[in-house]
Amino acid sequence: MSKPKLVIFDCDGVLVDTEPLANRRLSSWLTEAGYPVTYEDCRRQFVGRSLVSVQKEVEATGAILGPDFVERWYRELPELFETGVQAIPHIETFVSAVQSAGIAYCVASSARVAKMHMTLGQTGLLPYFRDVLFSATMVERGKPFPDLFLHAAGVMGFQPSDCIVIEDSVAGAQAGRAAGMRVFAYHADPHSDREGLAATGAVLFDDMRKLAGLIPIA
Repeated sequence: MSKPKLVIFDCDGVLVDTEPLANRRLSSWLTEAGYPVTYEDCRRQFVGRSLVSVQKEVEATGAILGPDFVERWYRELPELFETGVQAIPHIETFVSAVQSAGIAYCVASSARVAKMHMTLGQTGLLPYFRDVLFSATMVERGKPFPDLFLHAAGVMGFQPSDCIVIEDSVAGAQAGRAAGMRVFAYHADPHSDREGLAATGAVLFDDMRKLAGLIPIA
């Protein structure tokens, strides 16, 4: 495997450990709106996706989330994460190694940039990524479509074949593969869809300390 020229990180579940809190709240909201879904099913079905696409899918079944669903969600994020957000174990060591190797890197997330500022800021990771944050709001189609990763690579000035993607969701891994990029899928969380991730053709790993051994960055 050749040395990558650009490493594209997903944010939630790869850099910051937000998925448990967010999906418990989301499953509660959807259930209250007439779309009964457990926390576990919510994670399998919606992790890695934009809230706009989640709302479209849910409302297609007849449930009503309301025109302000996405805005309400983002208004409540400070309260949701007020107890603090933790970085994924050992991720900063890998990011620092990528930086030291002179390899370009960025974040491409389904979340809004403001949310990334909030969560990355709480973990101390924001200084690495402040100027290289790409959101699904910047493209027409979010994950699992390749648009976001292709947009990030284009702005950063690299061809898809020169990029690798670090993901934790099936939708994200599908998007990276569809973009023509090499994908590495983190599945340490017991609720990760390991079979789904493997089916995308991504390289699976369960510890960020193993990642530098899978990717030639030195």
